[in-house]
Amino acid sequence: MTDNITRPQPITVLGLGAMGAALVRSWLSAGHPVTVWNRTPARADPLADAGATVASTAAEAVAASPLVIACLLDDASVDETLTTTDLAGRDLVNITTSTPAEARARATWAEKRGARYLDGGIMAVPPMIGVEGSGAYVFYSGDRHLFEERREALTVPAGATFVGEDAGFAALHDVALLSAMNGMFAGVAHAFALVRREDIRPSEFAPLLSGWLVAMSQSAGKVAEQLESDDYTKGVVSNLAMQVAGSATLLRTAEEQGVSAELIAPYLALMERRLAEGHPDEDTTGVVELLIRR
Repeated sequence: MTDNITRPQPITVLGLGAMGAALVRSWLSAGHPVTVWNRTPARADPLADAGATVASTAAEAVAASPLVIACLLDDASVDETLTTTDLAGRDLVNITTSTPAEARARATWAEKRGARYLDGGIMAVPPMIGVEGSGAYVFYSGDRHLFEERREALTVPAGATFVGEDAGFAALHDVALLSAMNGMFAGVAHAFALVRREDIRPSEFAPLLSGWLVAMSQSAGKVAEQLESDDYTKGVVSNLAMQVAGSATLLRTAEEQGVSAELIAPYLALMERRLAEGHPDEDTTGVVELLIRR
């Protein structure tokens, strides 16, 4: 991912956990001068050996570069690290995991202190950072001009996708995708539990499961169309009434196999509620309406 970089620029990275260290190494490999700081100084030693400059304080690190990357534990850590630091004239890119509300508040906080602000949500694990073709990317939101001006540097570790000037949108996209991932993991766990005690090798079942999930994931596009048109009967193949009727088999099978249904029962209950409200011809998209608090 370093081919796009033509103008090395000084970068400061605050936080040297696994992700922060991976980011630093990718920028160093691309020829950028990198200053680092970490609450536990020993974590900076391997990066110093790789060419990074180690600052003794966060304030010293921030003063060293116009572009400051915060990759800390949580929003409270950002506040603790930077609350007494002069941010005037700095570009602060905060890729610390946070909620949309925290990101919006942090953007206002940074702007009041004279800094331009971008929030980021990393869609990758550390081994993917800086690896061409790994599929790693980062959502960014906030100051569009800052994003465009710093795009070259930001795309060194991973792809960069700008999702809006609302500073909370990067975190929202990040958490939305992670929530979908966790839902998928729940389904995977339930599926393996069903076959666990049978004469079925997990390694032989796994490709069937992954192939099915990939095929079913294409339904996201149809859900989007239905939501945008407000027509949940559009393009329905298996309507809600049919889905609910079939869900009883899922529950009975779990009982027969001695498997708890706690991972899938809440979703099946939501489908039953939507059907009871009088939507038999809809797709399961109507469940979205039940999740939104009025």
